[in-house]
Amino acid sequence: MEANLVLSYQSFSKVSMRNIKINTYYKYNKLAYPSTCCVLTKPPHNNHSSNCHVYKDNWFDHLAINHLSQSIQATTGLRNKKSGYEGFVEAARVVYVNFNSTHQANLVIESLQRAFPKPILSLVKMLLPESKWAREYCAIFTTIFFPWLVGPCEVKESEFNGRKENNVVHIKKCRFLEETNCVGMCTNLCKMPSQLFIKDTLGISVNMVPNFDDMSCEMIFGQDPPPLDKDPAFRQPCYKLCKLNNKHQADCNSQIKKKDHLEIS
Repeated sequence: MEANLVLSYQSFSKVSMRNIKINTYYKYNKLAYPSTCCVLTKPPHNNHSSNCHVYKDNWFDHLAINHLSQSIQATTGLRNKKSGYEGFVEAARVVYVNFNSTHQANLVIESLQRAFPKPILSLVKMLLPESKWAREYCAIFTTIFFPWLVGPCEVKESEFNGRKENNVVHIKKCRFLEETNCVGMCTNLCKMPSQLFIKDTLGISVNMVPNFDDMSCEMIFGQDPPPLDKDPAFRQPCYKLCKLNNKHQADCNSQIKKKDHLEIS
């Protein structure tokens, strides 16, 4: 399958909005990532929806879900009347079907910037330079404060530069992937923007390794993602029963067409 790639970037810039159509001007540069990772299995053709986990969101979960959902809607200017996680997924779906692949990751990053105050992130970045303690702290923090977004998760141990560290978050079954049942929404709206946002705001590399067979995922703090043309996640076909019925073939994965590429200034 021919790979059409999302280009990596080093820094953020502002989003210019014209008549609610968004033209994003981020500076993209190809980054050389030293490490590679994982082998992903081919997504099964069966529909996972019959075994969906039932979530009982508490008040904090509802608050966080609605806040992120509203941040996405404010960024795109496209509103929906749904609430809770359903409203959040709908806001993400609108991004996926209305914008090209290049803009999708950019819009999510802009939404995350709205959702998480920059002064707090800058303070965290200053107080937590990348170290064993910082990587393990990020892993623990994720398992405590983000199950509402990704589902139940736990910290796992891995080897980092010849030493053992608890720097991996194992997501047992990703809530977002389970709800969308779409490989492209996973890679374009979660994996790619999250990796870039965490690196840029916290100064810590993270490699998100989705397993499209069982819908689990691992976030490996301190590990650079592989180059996009070598990352298995960006070559995966979508599920046969993708919930976006008009996007269940090759175009549904995270691959970008050449016409979507931004000019590098």
